[in-house]
Amino acid sequence: MLDKADRPPLGRWGQLFLGVLCMSMIANLQYGWTLFVDPIQQKFGWDRTAIQWAFTIFVLTETWLVPIEGWFVDRYGPRIVTVFGGILCGIGWVMNSYADSLWLLYVAAAISGIGAGAVYGTCVGNALKWFPDRRGFAAGLTAAGFGAGSALTVIPIAYMIKESGYQHTFLVFGIGQGVIVVLAALLLVAPRAGFKDRMLAGKPVVNTTSRLQYSPREMVRTPVFWVLYFMFIMMAGGGLMAAASLAPIAKDFNVAGVPVSLLGLTLPALTFALTIDRVLNGVTRPFFGWVSDHIGRENTMIIAFLIEGVGILALGMFAHIPMAFVLLTGLVFFAWGEIYSLFPATCTDTFGDQNAAANAGLLYTAKGTSALLLPILLSIQAYAGNWQIVFYLASGMAFTSAFLAMFVLKPMRARFIARSM
Repeated sequence: MLDKADRPPLGRWGQLFLGVLCMSMIANLQYGWTLFVDPIQQKFGWDRTAIQWAFTIFVLTETWLVPIEGWFVDRYGPRIVTVFGGILCGIGWVMNSYADSLWLLYVAAAISGIGAGAVYGTCVGNALKWFPDRRGFAAGLTAAGFGAGSALTVIPIAYMIKESGYQHTFLVFGIGQGVIVVLAALLLVAPRAGFKDRMLAGKPVVNTTSRLQYSPREMVRTPVFWVLYFMFIMMAGGGLMAAASLAPIAKDFNVAGVPVSLLGLTLPALTFALTIDRVLNGVTRPFFGWVSDHIGRENTMIIAFLIEGVGILALGMFAHIPMAFVLLTGLVFFAWGEIYSLFPATCTDTFGDQNAAANAGLLYTAKGTSALLLPILLSIQAYAGNWQIVFYLASGMAFTSAFLAMFVLKPMRARFIARSM
């Protein structure tokens, strides 16, 4: 039974909203990046693959330091870590506006990646702690801020790049987004010790939860963690390739500027795809999180991962058709974004919530590891002269992940939790 002391000033739903807001403000660091690639290339003449290394560095620093940031969150609370992250995110984009060399672009990517990781890991970890009864939905809604947060700003960013240049756009959005994160972070708090037990008292739950609390060091010694990690790498790899390369893909298939009419709107195919993709990439996270709260984590993974595999294959076949490009990229992002709710929820179910931020953060480093696949995939594309092999590889990873979820992870995790009860 909850008492008054368990309720923060804004309530737990208020804490969830603050997390979503912070995530929305850092979303453009990843999902808006594709709009800047061609303008940077046009200004400096740098190779596209060399420019995209900045994206890889961003993802690496955004993910691989999250366990450390999560450790600070679990011990000192979410506020200080999120303020720190918001400041670094702003600094990173301001540096991008002045970067006149690849090395400076890479340093800026590293700084903004560290900041984004601090915000991301904190907000997801805090949501997992405040909603032990709705972990999938809460993690999904928080991650939706990161997935869909850039949807409202795709058109303004594209317009500002066209009218004022990409450097001015980096500067304005970097300062604005950083300030909002810092202000929202000042209101974040963590639940008191024992909150989960009081919250779940007398409530039935679909997803079996371990009663033991595992530290990150203990967690990495279990086979279950490494199966989750490997699946996360494969699922994240294809989605990151699409997120970083959507504009170049549209350009190479000659559909980027072709008008598409849908839902009463007419926009260039690339702009339409970016907007819809961001919305669907956000919606999918609470949606599949909610589904997993009711039918189980692995069952939901199987459905989503199979859809992803089919969507990527179809995109490779029909991307030259503007309407198909818009709809199929939407399907790909819809079936990809749920990994950011399913994996942290599964991790916390399996290894306990006491170290939720650090443990989920350690699993989240798989996204950084998968970013190392991006230069490899782009090199394959450059060598082959087309995107088909890349699409085949990405879809194959999705189908393999679905197979592992059904035949490996599900029985392995059931045995593991049975031993932990």
